[in-house]
Amino acid sequence: MKLLLDLFLAFARVGVMTFGGGYAMIPILEREIVDRHGWATEEELMDYYAVGQCTPGVIAVNTATFIGYKTAGTPGGVVATLGVVFPSVVIITLIAGILTSFADVPQVKSAFAGIRVCVCVLIFNAVLKLWKKAVVDKWTLALFLGVFLLSVFFSVSPVIFVVVCAAAGIVLTRMGVRGK
Repeated sequence: MKLLLDLFLAFARVGVMTFGGGYAMIPILEREIVDRHGWATEEELMDYYAVGQCTPGVIAVNTATFIGYKTAGTPGGVVATLGVVFPSVVIITLIAGILTSFADVPQVKSAFAGIRVCVCVLIFNAVLKLWKKAVVDKWTLALFLGVFLLSVFFSVSPVIFVVVCAAAGIVLTRMGVRGK
């Protein structure tokens, strides 16, 4: 029971501190899940995060579910998911009631403009952290550049990119050009 409470509280801390969406939560997840509790390694966390990004739903919720399930089975998955969602539900409910009255106030609009800039920086920092773990050799750089260029110049479903890159990772590993 203590483990389930710890899972809920850890993911509630992640949920309450995650501004800017799923990418911005990576440093907070590392601090809570890897450093503080040891429920996953950095590599496992990045794997869960990648799978959470590739599956339908919100990245934070998917990642919490994976880590909770790994840590304490189905109850852990449910509790971790509730923990990461709970702060957002409370905060959004409070803000929604207030914001509709003040959305047109110039200071509120200015505050949101500043917040958007901050969120961009948080996402950029998360991308850099992911880059260091994901683009580790010329093969992963080639995959990155291929997906980047195709996504910029063509309207291709992200699902296709994920499937093709997963297959490429398997093929490259079997060929022996990538480590296992």
